[in-house]
Amino acid sequence: MLTVTQRAGRKEWTALAVLMLPVLLVAVDNTVLSFAVPAISLAFSTSGTTLLWIIDIYPLVLAGLLVAMGSLGDRFGRRRMLMIGAAGFAALSAVAAFSPSAELLVAARAGLGIFGAMLMPATLSLIRNIFTERTQRRLAVAIWAAGFSAGAALGPLLGGVLLEHFWWGSVFLLAVPMLLPMLVLTPVFVPESRDPEPGPVDVPSILLSVAALLPVVFAIKQVAAGGELTAIAAAAGVGILAGWLFVRRQLHRSNPMLDVRLFRYRPFTGAVLVNLLAVFSLVGFLYFVSQHLQLVLGLSPLRAGLVLLPGLLVTIAAGLLAVPLVRRIAPHLVVAGALLLSAAAYWLAASTPDASALTLMAAFALLGAGVGASETLSNDLILSSVPAAKAGAASAVSETAYEVGSVFGTAVLGSILVGAYRQNIDLPSGLSAEQQHAAGETLGGAITVAEELPERTGAALLDSAVHAFDSGVTVTAGLAGVLMVASAWLAFRTLRTAQHQ
Repeated sequence: MLTVTQRAGRKEWTALAVLMLPVLLVAVDNTVLSFAVPAISLAFSTSGTTLLWIIDIYPLVLAGLLVAMGSLGDRFGRRRMLMIGAAGFAALSAVAAFSPSAELLVAARAGLGIFGAMLMPATLSLIRNIFTERTQRRLAVAIWAAGFSAGAALGPLLGGVLLEHFWWGSVFLLAVPMLLPMLVLTPVFVPESRDPEPGPVDVPSILLSVAALLPVVFAIKQVAAGGELTAIAAAAGVGILAGWLFVRRQLHRSNPMLDVRLFRYRPFTGAVLVNLLAVFSLVGFLYFVSQHLQLVLGLSPLRAGLVLLPGLLVTIAAGLLAVPLVRRIAPHLVVAGALLLSAAAYWLAASTPDASALTLMAAFALLGAGVGASETLSNDLILSSVPAAKAGAASAVSETAYEVGSVFGTAVLGSILVGAYRQNIDLPSGLSAEQQHAAGETLGGAITVAEELPERTGAALLDSAVHAFDSGVTVTAGLAGVLMVASAWLAFRTLRTAQHQ
């Protein structure tokens, strides 16, 4: 079927502005939580593993359902899924804000993941159908990607103000004023779209897609927690088996939920992996830098957010500048160079474990330049690989890569950091069993325990805890830097044959 190409006008660009609201919402939610981690750690005295679950459960559930929700949007209407997701997200944000325990907060975050999965594929697939002309679509995707960065930039500032004047739960209530105008404006400006020839709802594939991801992340977390080898191997095995069965089922269906044959096209596969690894680097960096700024350097949440603001603005600028840049330079060179900037950022952090706020500001600016450019171009390459009718499924692949990167950024790098902290912390004698557990799990826990101890003992504990945390940052950042170099090589090799327009 021939796709009609038309240049977008004022109505289409207004629709894009409306679609930026849920994008900003999800980005703000992710960044605000990163900066609220120290406060949550102090409020609930959580273990390191529980703290990681509070962060990870939302993108984990979201990633597991994105492909399914993208497919359902193609079938039942992308705008409809967007509206349902917005309403549910607002309601559960209020539940998360008033959670009385860490366990209930984890449950509320899981619910947010379900409704968040309805939001994100819908925004990108609607853009794919609204903007049919390649150059305009690339610019629209750049603005979409910049929306994530803008939300990330806004999140620390809004969150910093709220955390200085209110309790940690106030950061979740930001969703309500952002979603209300979206619920009003979306039916007016955003056209409905769907696949004219959708396949049936494939419940087994939905279940397999979830079963492929959850056990693998659980296994990673158990490795960090020093869990039993048998349980770790069993969980990883279940995830791998479910993934194999999912791929096998898609290959044997005439109308698959996800056309895995797309992965035979090297630029598509490379773009998906670049998308995943770029977000992996961003989220992993935010996980430890937010704690270093607040718990090690003693900055308030607002001042910590201001330290990262230049880097987040660079992320936006890099995403927008990538559009005219690829008209003159091949995409594989731009993306590879961008990922090398991300690697340089991690190596700067690894070489200065007791980094000042200025050093971290510079490192995050380098990282932002890399993430902004690579995210914009990888998303555009993913979307341009499929017909407009299958935009929901392709958008879901892009969003799944984004959220899997988010999950593994904290699950892998966060787990390495937690493991290094546990290995290097030197607890003073005389602590109760409860104090030993709290101080040995997280830096926030050590700070809480130190306040209960005599001055000299507390100072010794704090010194050891900070040293253990910084040693974990050195290992984590070094490994992430090597991974970014590998991803740059991957981009150079796989994106060479990508369409250069």
